[in-house]
Amino acid sequence: MPLSEEKVLPYHIGFIVDGNRRWAREKGLPTFIGHKKGTERIDEIIEYAQYLGIKIVTIYAFSTENYKRGKKEISYLMKLFEDFIINKIKEIHNRDAKVQILGNLQRLPGSLQKVLENAIEITENNKKMIINVAINYGGRDELIRTFKKLVISKIEPEEITEKLINQNLDTKGLPDPDLIIRTSGESRLSNFLPWQGVYSELYFSEVYWPDFNKKQLDIAIKEFQKRQRKLGQ
Repeated sequence: MPLSEEKVLPYHIGFIVDGNRRWAREKGLPTFIGHKKGTERIDEIIEYAQYLGIKIVTIYAFSTENYKRGKKEISYLMKLFEDFIINKIKEIHNRDAKVQILGNLQRLPGSLQKVLENAIEITENNKKMIINVAINYGGRDELIRTFKKLVISKIEPEEITEKLINQNLDTKGLPDPDLIIRTSGESRLSNFLPWQGVYSELYFSEVYWPDFNKKQLDIAIKEFQKRQRKLGQ
C-alpha cells in the first residue's frame, strides 16, 4: 500500500547504514562488493526520500570507530566516497539538494576533503533537500569539539544553554531527526547523533543495508506514522 498522504511524514530521517560486510559474506562475495552495493543504495534511498517529501536525510557513512578496520578496507572506502561524490554531485545539484558534512574532516585524505568542500560549495544555495553526510563522525567526538569551541570562546558556565550547544554542533541550524533507521538487525545507535536523537523515533530493520530498498523505507515510515510522539509531555 502507498504511504498515506493524510499522515505526517518525518521531516528529518537519520540512517545508520549497517550490514554491507555481512551482506557480502553471506553471498560469498568480497567485502568491497558489499560496500559498493551499499553506496549505490544510499543514492537510491536519498532520491526516493526526496520524492516522498523528506526534507533532511543524514547518512552515517563512516564513524570515528571505523578507523579500527584494516587499512586496505579504509582506503577502499575513502576512494569509494570520493568517486561517489564526483559522479553524483551534478545530479544532486540538479535535484536542488544541499550537501552538508558532519564530522571531523581533518583526518580524511586531502583529495576527499577537497571533493567534499567542492560539493558543499556547489550546492550551498539549494533548497529542496539537505543531505548530511556523517563521515569520520562520532557523537561523543562532536560534543567534545563543541565544548572546546565554547571554552575557546570563553563562555561563562551560566551562559551555557541547550540553544547555545545546538548552535555549535555539526548540525547547527537544523531540526533534530524525527526518525532514525538502523539496518542489519542491530538495535543500538553506535555513537550516532546522541544529543540530537534524544527524542527521535527509532526503527531497527532486520534487512542489511544493500537490500534496504524503497519498500523497506515505506515500511519504516508507516511504522513512524503509527507512533504517538509526546516529546516528554
